[in-house]
Amino acid sequence: MGIVLGDNRYGKAETRVVRIVRDSPRHEIRDRNVSTALRGDFVDAHQTGDQAHVLPTDSQKNTVFAYAQEHGGEAAEDYAVTVADRLLEASPYATSAQVRVEEYTWDRIAVGGSEAGHDHSFVRRGTETRTCVVTVEGRGSYRRLHVLSGLADLTVLKSTGSEFQGFLKDRYTTLAEADDRVLATSLTAWWRWRSQFSTGATDGPDWDASYDSVKALLLETFATTYSRALQETLLLMGQAVLRAHPDLAEIRFSAPNKHHFVVDLAAFGMDNPGEVFHADDRPYGLIEAQVRRDDVGDEAVAWRDVPGFC
Repeated sequence: MGIVLGDNRYGKAETRVVRIVRDSPRHEIRDRNVSTALRGDFVDAHQTGDQAHVLPTDSQKNTVFAYAQEHGGEAAEDYAVTVADRLLEASPYATSAQVRVEEYTWDRIAVGGSEAGHDHSFVRRGTETRTCVVTVEGRGSYRRLHVLSGLADLTVLKSTGSEFQGFLKDRYTTLAEADDRVLATSLTAWWRWRSQFSTGATDGPDWDASYDSVKALLLETFATTYSRALQETLLLMGQAVLRAHPDLAEIRFSAPNKHHFVVDLAAFGMDNPGEVFHADDRPYGLIEAQVRRDDVGDEAVAWRDVPGFC
């Protein structure tokens, strides 16, 4: 029985790059954490230590910074595609390049009662992180582009309009049924673009506007629909996004249930009609789901190396 090298990749993880766009008095910030990875013919590096086919990870880091100067003001997806193409150009032995971007949002500081906010002073938003994963396979007419957009740690809570009852019970069940409960989660969601944006075309959608629209739909659906289970809420959210965005093929969710347990105040001679809760961060229920169109395939390459999804 022989022993052989299996699947492998290498790259530079978590390059922190901040790009300030200064082309007008009103500045913009693109604050990103960028990870790159290459797959291809790197067998010799593993078997003999020969680095002739290897583009150093330091070169990948430098590409991230150099392209932040030229393209860093663009949407995360456009920037990631450009970096991936450059890495394939610089590494002829690579067959695919993946660029993952986490983008941290800064809001303008409000001054003088103006809704527009200050031109060049910002406050870091304490909510979700915008994400994208771009995978480019091949070159020229063989080039295939796979784009995932998403968000992580979007923490939401509804103080009513949710229940959890009628569940299976066994000898170890102690959880009481609830017809009115707090529903909260820290949502991670990824949405995959349809194939018309996966053929190497240079003109993609308005990534920024799409992100804002998808996020707004997720929040509105969470807020306005009655929830009999977090599973039901995720399905409704996914359906709302796909109905509004025909250019998306699917959306996937990972949603830890942020439990809020009613505190028993009877020992203090006090009633607690669902007003005081203990927020318990672990252990937690983890609900995951895919919502997809029935006429699209899995696109396994797009999801490769994206952890935490069923």
